[in-house]
Amino acid sequence: MSKKKIITMLLGLLTTVIMLAACGGTETEQHPREMVDREGYTITVPAEINTIITIGPSTTEIIVGLGFADKIISADRFSADIAGLPADVISDFGIMDLDAEYLVNLMPDVVFITGMARGGGTDDPIAPVSAAGITVIYMPNSTNIAGIIEDIRFIADVMGATEAGERVISVMQAEIDAIATIAANIATTRTVYFEISPAPWMFSFGTGTFLNEMLELLGATNIFANEYSWIGVSDEILLELNPDVILTSTDFLPDPIGEILERPGFDVIIAVQNSDVFVIDTASSSRPTHNITKALRQMAEAIFPEYFR
Repeated sequence: MSKKKIITMLLGLLTTVIMLAACGGTETEQHPREMVDREGYTITVPAEINTIITIGPSTTEIIVGLGFADKIISADRFSADIAGLPADVISDFGIMDLDAEYLVNLMPDVVFITGMARGGGTDDPIAPVSAAGITVIYMPNSTNIAGIIEDIRFIADVMGATEAGERVISVMQAEIDAIATIAANIATTRTVYFEISPAPWMFSFGTGTFLNEMLELLGATNIFANEYSWIGVSDEILLELNPDVILTSTDFLPDPIGEILERPGFDVIIAVQNSDVFVIDTASSSRPTHNITKALRQMAEAIFPEYFR
């Protein structure tokens, strides 16, 4: 066979390969996907997601953690302190004061919104956004660690970033497991009062919250473990239950520890007498995201310093 024929044959073969590759690309072309969201509703996810609006700091934090901060074109004002989020995307809207027209005008590919925006109902407060053909995904306010992991996994799936989601979950789980391993070898327990809001409107929590689950993981005893969810607290019951340790996530007082230590009548509480009052990071203890491990570590060091510091 002549050299010219060989070259002609090779060129023909190369052309065929290129054509087959092109056909293969067409066959694997991305299309919109139907998924079931975290609240059980069927949603249609765009083939490509290049622009996102997030309403709810927990979802914003997860999306940033997955590496998609650059796709967020607008976020609620409560997301302003999230590390890695460009400052210029923060908008002056909250969760209950949404402007549907503003959201539609931005024409995002997807809007992630906290289920809290429904105000306890099932109505869609931003129905005009869905009507404009924009995918709206409501996210639950997860109350346990397993739910947080599923939130991360779901958002990663929506973004087509399953591996990134599993990496985030793996790091989170490794930190939880490391702390749990130490806690499992602590023979004693300590009673804890975790204050969400200070006097005169004191609030804490019982079971059915990820914070209570975290206390249980540490082997500590929540003094309100016989209550459910978020609860109001009185001075009288707090004095009666007399916790060994007091934790507070209050971040708007200049000295939250000093404020607790100086409350009238609190000098009879064991935690106050021993100055076992500690501040826990507000964001990581209030947002159901992978970053709860920061709060978990702080709680462990505060309650059982001899084991964790």
